[in-house]
Amino acid sequence: MTKPTVLIIGAGPAGLAAAARLRKKGISFEILEQSQAVASSWRQHYDRLHLHTVRDRSHLPFMEFPGHYPRYVSRRMLVDYFEAYAKAFDIRPHFGEEVSAIQPTGAGWEVHTRSGKSFAAPHVVVATGLNRVPNRPGYDGEEKFGGRILHSREYKNPKPFRGQRVLVVGFGNTGAEIALDLSEHDISTSLSVRGPVNVVPRDFLGNPTQKTAFALARLPTWLGDWIGAQVQRLAFGDLRPYGLAPSGVPPARQLRETGKTPVIDIGTIEKIKAGKIGVKPGIERFTETGARFEDGTEAPFDTVILATGYRARLEDFLPFTDGLFDRYGIPKEVVGTEKYQGLYFLGFDNYKPGGGLGVIYQDSEVVARAIEGKE
Repeated sequence: MTKPTVLIIGAGPAGLAAAARLRKKGISFEILEQSQAVASSWRQHYDRLHLHTVRDRSHLPFMEFPGHYPRYVSRRMLVDYFEAYAKAFDIRPHFGEEVSAIQPTGAGWEVHTRSGKSFAAPHVVVATGLNRVPNRPGYDGEEKFGGRILHSREYKNPKPFRGQRVLVVGFGNTGAEIALDLSEHDISTSLSVRGPVNVVPRDFLGNPTQKTAFALARLPTWLGDWIGAQVQRLAFGDLRPYGLAPSGVPPARQLRETGKTPVIDIGTIEKIKAGKIGVKPGIERFTETGARFEDGTEAPFDTVILATGYRARLEDFLPFTDGLFDRYGIPKEVVGTEKYQGLYFLGFDNYKPGGGLGVIYQDSEVVARAIEGKE
């Protein structure tokens, strides 16, 4: 049984950031990764993906992005960066090791993998991410549908869908961008939008919205929320005539209270207004040739792409989770307390402005300091 000081589960950006912080502090660690490479999830994302957060606020600790990287870093560039990062800090994960159980012991925690290996450590950093397991809802009648239904994780680019009628289900950032990708390649595209939406432009008047959000966060919340709502109105106008009902909650407030990032628009709204992307309500059921929607209308489709998100599903390998999660199934704290003492949850804090990578940068230091203080 391997016994490092810290065991890190997951070699995505959160795991890499934690490892680099610990390396700098001279604290020994081992890192387990179920895939065969670092940043596995980023390798699987669709081809056109770019960060929605700016370059100088999206890198990991101690290593900025190369100077030639653009303001919004591409998926491929990001994977290259993560590989270089692991090499720079001599991070060598145990690849192919999927965690099956984390159990408390008298001296800390014991971690078991599906290959039969065991690891023990006083500290365990859980960095498996919010997007560990695809959320695949079921629908009435889908077994009769003659077309194809796939989760957005399976989408790479528009090539397989040429000449088809495609329905994208879900108006989060992934659904909005996949619909845009399809529409830009002249593929008949519709979006199924179940409820009210919150949309912000990626850039407004030449300035990244992310930087505007940081400025607004320094204001009293009521004033920052009001200014954010005005920016939203000036950028898009009234979207109700296009089938998109406003959420009624300012974008920053939505992030603070629910951890749900507003849709960061890079062109989908323009396509909707131009009639290039149709907007449908939620699906009531599938038909043999397409879908029937909640307003009673029906439409034919060849492929349905479920951009219905992911689940962290930490309960799959933790022996108990009572009091650990918020109402969305996300750990409430970065540093575990009471019976979770010695556990750390990095890469799950979605309630702060700045994007996931920016929050990982901040919270990885919180984790490293907490571990250092207990050694």
